[in-house]
Amino acid sequence: MEALSLVGLVAASAAVAGAARRTPVPAPLLLVTAGLLAAYVPGVPEYALDPHIVLPLILPPLLHTAALESSYLDLRANIRPVALLSFGYTLFATLAVGWLAYLLIPQLPLTAALVLGAVIAPPDAVAATAIARKLGLPHRITTILQGESLINDATAITAYRVAVAAAVGEGASWLGGLGEFAVAAVGGVAVGLLLMVPIHWLRTRLKEPLLQNTLSLLIPFAAYAAAEQVHASGVLAVVVVALYLGHRAWQVDFATRLQEAAVWKMVAFLLESVVFALIGLQLPYVLRGLGDYGVAQALAYAVGIFVLVVAVRFLWVFPATFLPRRLSARIRAREPGVTWKAPLIVGWAGMRGVVSLAIAFSIPLTTASGAPFPSRNLVLFLTFTTVIGTLVVQGLTLPALIRALRLPRPDAYAQTLAEAEAQNEASEAADRRLDALLTDERNALPGPLEDRLRTVMERRRNSVWERLGSVNEHTGESADETYRRLAREMIGAERAVFVRLRDERRIDDEMMRALLFRLDLEEAAAYRDD
Repeated sequence: MEALSLVGLVAASAAVAGAARRTPVPAPLLLVTAGLLAAYVPGVPEYALDPHIVLPLILPPLLHTAALESSYLDLRANIRPVALLSFGYTLFATLAVGWLAYLLIPQLPLTAALVLGAVIAPPDAVAATAIARKLGLPHRITTILQGESLINDATAITAYRVAVAAAVGEGASWLGGLGEFAVAAVGGVAVGLLLMVPIHWLRTRLKEPLLQNTLSLLIPFAAYAAAEQVHASGVLAVVVVALYLGHRAWQVDFATRLQEAAVWKMVAFLLESVVFALIGLQLPYVLRGLGDYGVAQALAYAVGIFVLVVAVRFLWVFPATFLPRRLSARIRAREPGVTWKAPLIVGWAGMRGVVSLAIAFSIPLTTASGAPFPSRNLVLFLTFTTVIGTLVVQGLTLPALIRALRLPRPDAYAQTLAEAEAQNEASEAADRRLDALLTDERNALPGPLEDRLRTVMERRRNSVWERLGSVNEHTGESADETYRRLAREMIGAERAVFVRLRDERRIDDEMMRALLFRLDLEEAAAYRDD
């Protein structure tokens, strides 16, 4: 791929993703649609999806960012439904969709059908996270979907390897496949456990933010490569390391955390944008490969496979939700109030993504005997249509389904109240700590400076409570929002003066940058991302 074409892809994808933020449509759907349309625009180069790039170079950072932003405690609290989906459902979908596809399509051998089942089994981490955030799903449902999509790629990739080995004639057995899956899963977790503590130790010892961020960018690739080197699951290694680092992030230097959050947010935005645009751009390549299959016939098969994928997910999700509750009083007590609405949302939210396409593109061209891989082009086409179908059909209808079900949305007042109570408790601890420090004569401060410390602490204590207070009748802002807006206006006035003084040569650029940096930190503190 030429450099200009790559830059064009990234720029166009970022522009579409940015525009999507101003619409009610989730960005993945607009990006896929834009890719489909751009694929037939004259002059647009062909972008081939290379699995040797997607799996080791794009998937690890996407999983890393998703896991960093997940909650280890929430995932642990929901480990049963997450495991039932990420392991149980993925294996069930591989076998069920594969067998039903074999019955539906006369020309499709069973081994190739099972390859198809493994390829389209895992819902996508990026799609699930992006759409769940956009729609404001209940917290537990979002946690379950995120947890499933973080882990299920490991299950699907292992199932795919076993199915491909059988299809190409390498003598794989299902018993051997289960053994390979166990080795990959246990090995991936073990590699993650071995790496997470030393990596975190190194992060806490490095004090230079630039070195910290360099290390942070290398972590997902190193974890993935180390696990794959010993034939373990690179996906699980990345997720285990990222969950641990995210849970312990508070122990890292504050400057590193600020920079790291900004860097990873940018990386995730660019990669997610490019990934979904690439999905749509594969259409010409997939259609050219149909060969003997007519478009009408292939589309009929595609509709059938899409219906099977959706039906099989519901066939698993509802029993997996209610059967354990029926069998265990402990589960009923721990998870009260579960209704049919939650599994309906989880069942309909199974969007597929770039991992399925990347795995499909890695299907070998020939078998061990040198013969063409059976129905490879049809498997590619059905994977593509399933990904597009789930993203577009399920992604577009999911908001309407959530509105129709009247799912409870997060209580903003209760969340703000909990935040205020937490801040008040922390401020009281800070107050006691300051009193203790000031009893030591080495910490003696002039009165105005001591008052400044207490004023800053009191400001933090009151800021959240003020969001619960009265609203400005002229602007609709809370007192806290008005305070932050005025603070930013004041900082803006200071910034303009520093720039003017630099232009008048009364201060040099280095001094101006130092002054602006302090203002930037103050403005970051005065800004709240709503």
